[in-house]
Amino acid sequence: MRQITAMADRAAQRWATLGVGAALVAAGAFVVRFNPTDSVADPTGPCLWHTITGINGPGCGGTRMFYYLLHGDLVQAARHHLAALIAVPFVAYVGVRWVAAAWFGRDLPALRLSPRVYATYIAAFLLYSTVLRNLPWAPFAWFDIPNLTP
Repeated sequence: MRQITAMADRAAQRWATLGVGAALVAAGAFVVRFNPTDSVADPTGPCLWHTITGINGPGCGGTRMFYYLLHGDLVQAARHHLAALIAVPFVAYVGVRWVAAAWFGRDLPALRLSPRVYATYIAAFLLYSTVLRNLPWAPFAWFDIPNLTP
C-alpha cells in the first residue's frame, strides 16, 4: 500500500510540474506576442494600480521585466522591476529542484538561506517597490515606470 501511495504522489508531482511548465510557457508566449511595453499591442492595458494612484506598487513593472528578461535585456529588466529580477535565479533553482525530484528521483541540494536572509529580502522588496522607486530624484527616478496610455 505504501508503494502505491508513493507512486500516486510521484505521478501527482509530475502532473503538477507539467501544469506549472505549461503555465510558464503560456505566460512567456503571451508576453512575447503582446508587447507589454507598447500600450497599443498590450491587451491588458496599463497597470491599474499605477493608473488610479499615480505611484508604483509592488507588482508594477513585473510583466515588462519578464518581457525584457525573455529578450535578454537585463538593464531594462532591472529598470522595470529590480527586486523581482533578483529573485528569478532563486525561483528558477527551486523549480529545477522540484522537476529533478518529481521526474528523475534526484534530490538536489536545498537552498539553505537563513530566515534573516528571507526577511531582509522581503523588507528590501517592499521598501524598493513601494517607496524607493516612487522617489522623484536620482538614482531612484530611474526605476520609475512610466504608465503607458494609448
